[in-house]
Order: sequence, then structure tokens, then C-alpha cells
Amino acid sequence: MESVQQNHNPAFIGDDGRSTASTVVMSPNHGSRSPATDDADREAGKLSPERTERATWGNGIEFLMSCIAMSVGLGNVWRFPFTALDNGGGAFLIPYLVVLFVIGKPIYYLEMVIGQFSSRGSVKVFDLCPAMKGVGAGQAFQVFMLSTYYAALVAIIGRYFYESFRNPLPWATCRDEWPGNCLDSAPKDESDAMRSVQQLNFTLSEKSDRVISSSEWFFVKEVLHEKDNINDGIGLPNWELVIGLFVSWLCVFLIIRQGVKSSGKASYFLALFPYVIMGVLLVRAVTLPGSLDGIYYFIKPNWSKILDPKVWYAAVTQCFYSLSVCFGNIIMYSSFNKFGHNVHRDATIVTALDTATSLLAGFTIFGILGHLAHEIGTDDIGSVVKGGAGLAFISYPDAIAKFKNLPQIFSVLFFLMLFVLGIGSNIAMTSCSVTAIRDRFPNFKQWQCALFIAVISFCIGLMYITPGGQYMLTLVDFFGASMIALVLGIAELYTVGWIYGTDRLCKDIEFMLNRKVGLYWRLCWGIFTPLIMTIILIYFYATYEPLTYNDQIFPSWASGIGWTITAFGILQLPIWMVVAIIREPGKTWLDKIRGAFTPKKHWGPTDPLLLEQYHKEIEHELKPKRGKGFWPAIKQNIFG
Repeated sequence: MESVQQNHNPAFIGDDGRSTASTVVMSPNHGSRSPATDDADREAGKLSPERTERATWGNGIEFLMSCIAMSVGLGNVWRFPFTALDNGGGAFLIPYLVVLFVIGKPIYYLEMVIGQFSSRGSVKVFDLCPAMKGVGAGQAFQVFMLSTYYAALVAIIGRYFYESFRNPLPWATCRDEWPGNCLDSAPKDESDAMRSVQQLNFTLSEKSDRVISSSEWFFVKEVLHEKDNINDGIGLPNWELVIGLFVSWLCVFLIIRQGVKSSGKASYFLALFPYVIMGVLLVRAVTLPGSLDGIYYFIKPNWSKILDPKVWYAAVTQCFYSLSVCFGNIIMYSSFNKFGHNVHRDATIVTALDTATSLLAGFTIFGILGHLAHEIGTDDIGSVVKGGAGLAFISYPDAIAKFKNLPQIFSVLFFLMLFVLGIGSNIAMTSCSVTAIRDRFPNFKQWQCALFIAVISFCIGLMYITPGGQYMLTLVDFFGASMIALVLGIAELYTVGWIYGTDRLCKDIEFMLNRKVGLYWRLCWGIFTPLIMTIILIYFYATYEPLTYNDQIFPSWASGIGWTITAFGILQLPIWMVVAIIREPGKTWLDKIRGAFTPKKHWGPTDPLLLEQYHKEIEHELKPKRGKGFWPAIKQNIFG
């Protein structure tokens, strides 16, 4: 094996990006091969069907930066701080770190491994178990739906970024055409400030809905033109947001039009720039009066909630979506790595950095909100904010408007940071869809596929920027992301951990990285991670309640659309299972079923020499060593 690695296999060249040698075509006489010979070798397991050269990252840093830009996104900045606040503050960090350790990090490393080992995208990677290809197909559908509404969020962020250059900020004060219960976000003078505090205190004490900040009215009336309900339809798109949606997809297309060659170069800016802005905002936040009270409020533990199942469920979902695991993005990115790249190191860096960024964002945001509470004279910091989409587009603008000195600077920086974070995440999701299509249709050029996805997604995205757009965004996020992601994620874990086998996965890692796999990884992949995810899924359905937006239950037709989306994603599992069994050669149905749950003959490294050696070694390594029977097989799968 050493001689192959050192003398023949370009896949083991370092991450400096200097080598342009193909990691696919190795035979010196490959140009004289006939199609019949290729087909024969493919059946014999000696030749991968992906004969076209697969692009690779320019160097390992580009891959790492792209993973950071993908995983460190909007969820870290506005979702994490208030998920923690609602679930015990500092006490929430304990279940979150536990979940990161037993779910987030193991899945992240697992997906990096199978993507890099096979050089296959999120759908083709299930050549490791053809009957479960529906997992990849469902995830491809899911990530496509996510990318359509992510771009719509970025369009709204773009509108706020544009408005941030105005003086005064357009959401700082009430307008004549707005209802009389409007409260200025930025009081004009001391008497106005005192009146605003009195109005707010009345609202908090009486639980009245009669006082609404100018920031909220601006978001609802000027940006969304939101309807009270969608019983009579969602309306027509807002032309200003149409421009933002176009710009959002134009940025994504320009960055991914050449695949990893272009997106890799952009990853440096997409990954690092938000940290520059976040650092500036953090420094400013901690120097504001009342900021330390806000930070203390954020980290103050509420120990009574630590045993609440809802808190652990919130920790799992936060970790799940924050890291982008089980969406196919990580598999797709790592499939463009060189074969020997150290993904163990990268998985550790990204998962740790993701958590650190969430904490950093929490300190920054609650420092600002602590100052806001100080300005309006209340000690209840949690009462001055609104969660969900309103957090980014109501609470933050409201807080920024109260800055006495140059609020425009902080507004521009904040929304520019959100814009970059949103684009970085959407690049990964769109690239996942493009890669899934090009793996199936390799003659489809990168820019053509990217343009096709961008145009289709733009047309679908128009739905989210209508007066009823936030209703539809909430609907698709719940039924097209949460509902599908949990089921397909669990299916992925059991497929890799038990059908393909934890022991075989560990042998693959040893073959690829030349490093032993510790007991921690084996226990997580084989037992803890899939078990906890299964419990979470059961809890999710046991506590299911009808979806609402603005305290209104969705009409039956909207719920019907949502369940149709969920069904389409989950039904990919049985559909592709039946297709795989029918296609599998075999004399009996039992042979067909057994073959459909066995890795394809060409599964493994795309390098023919490595593939041949891998098959020889894996046949020897997977022979039963703990005896025959049910329990010996389980012990070998987990402990090797």
C-alpha cells in the first residue's frame, strides 16, 4: 500500500494545489480502450463509471474555508442566542455541547469521510447501499427547497442593507400612514423618549398589543406589505424584493459557475469577512452602557430547565441546522478533496468554530440588547426582543436605531454581515443540487447547470416575497426542512452505521487516512448518534402541534401543501428502494434484495489502482473475527 501511495497515486499529493494530475484515469493505455472493454471491467469492479475527471479544490484551505462559510451562517447569528435564551440561558450550553459531541461532530466527520473516500456527491454516494439511494434523492430535494427560501431571506437582508445608508434610518420613526399605536424606535428628544418608555411599560404590564415599534411596522408594512392572513391567496411579489432576489441569485451563480475553482477562491472572503464585522460589533457592544447586563442575562443559567426534553430537542435541532449535517452539503464539498486530505482535522476545526461563533454572536447581540434595555429603562431584557424572522428584521434594527452616534454605520455592517453569511450558506446548498445533477448527467456543463438551478429557484423564490410570503416561508421551512431532515438523517445514520457497517467505515478511514479510528467514533456511529436521533424523531411527532404564523393556524389547503412536500421527500426512500431491487440482477427476489443492500462493485476510490487494492484488502478485513451469529456480528460492527 505504501508503494502505491508514494509512487503511483496522485491523490496523495499534498494540499498545495500544484498538481493537476487526474485522480481518475491512471491506466497508461486508457485512450485505446473500447466501450465494451470498459463495460466488462465495470462489471468486474475494476473501473469506476465516473470516467470524466472530477475537479478538486485548489488547496485544502479552500475546502476548510468553504465548510466554514457553509456551516457558520444565519443560524449562528440570530437563531442560537434566542434558542439559548428560551431554553435556560447558560444552562442550555450544557445540553448543546453534549449534543455537539455525540451528534454534530460524529455526523460531520462521517459525511466528510464518505464524500472524500468515494469522490461522489450526496446522491451517488449511496452506491454504498443502492437500496437507500432515496436518502440522497430526498436530501437533494430538501436542500433545493431550502435554497429557494434562503435566497428570499437574503433579498430582504439586501433591502435593509440598501435602506441602511439613509439618514435618518427609515424604520427609526413612525410614519403618518401607519396606525396610531406606533412607537418610535429612535425617540426624537427626551420627552419623546419618556413617552416611549411609558408606552412600552404599559405594553409589558398590560400585555397589550396596542403599541408596536416603528421597526416592526416598517418590516410589516413597507418591506413585506404583509397580509393579515392568506385565506384569499398570497398576493403578488414586491418589486423591490424582486430586485434583491435577483441580486442574491446572481451572486450565487457568479460564484459557482466554474464549480470549486470559483467558489473556492470566494470562500476566503465568505468565511473570514463576517468575523471582521462581528469583531467590530462585539467591541462596540461591550463598550455600551448596560451591555454587561445583557451578556450576563444571556449566560445566566436557569437550572430548572436542564432536564426538560424540550431543551434537549432544541439543542439537537440547533446543532443539526447550524452545522448543516444530513443535508448533503458536507458530502458534496468533501467529494472534491484529494483522497488523502486530513478531514479529521477539518471536522474538528469546523465544529469547534461553529460553537465558538454562536457564543460570540450571543455576546454581541445581548450586549446590544442590554444597552437597549438600559436606554428604555427596563430590567427585563427578554421582553424587548422578538424571535424568529422578526429578530433580524425587527429587534436588531430597533436596537440599532437607538444608537445615538452614526447608527447607519452599524446598520450597514450588520446587514452586510448577514448578506455574506446568507450567500455563503446558499452557495453550498445550490452547489449540492448542481453536483447531484452533474453526477447523474456528466455532460451537463457546470455553468449551464448552475444557471438552470438559479433560474428555477428564482421563479420559485418569488412566492416568498409576496404579501403572504412569510407564511409560505414558515410552511416550507417546517415541512420541507424539519420534517424531512430528521427522517432522512436517521435513515442515513442507520444505512452507514449498520447496513454498510461501522466497522467497514472505520476500515475505509484507515485505508484513506492511514489512521486508526477511536472507540468514541465507533460508539457514536454505531449506537449513540442514531439512537438519540430516533428518540428526537419520536418526541417530535409525539409533541406535534398544527403549524402557526402570527398565532394563526394555517388553513387546510396550506397544510395540505406542506404535508405533500414532506411526503415527496420521505417517499424517495421506498421508491428508490423498489427501483434498486428491481434493477439488481439475481435469480431470485432474495438475491435481488441482498444485492440491493450491498455496495456496488465499483464502490470505493475513483483511482483504479487504489480501487483494486481496496477491494483486495476489504475482503480480508471484513471476515468474521468474533465468531458467527447475531451478537458476534454486532460486536464486530461496533468494536472491530
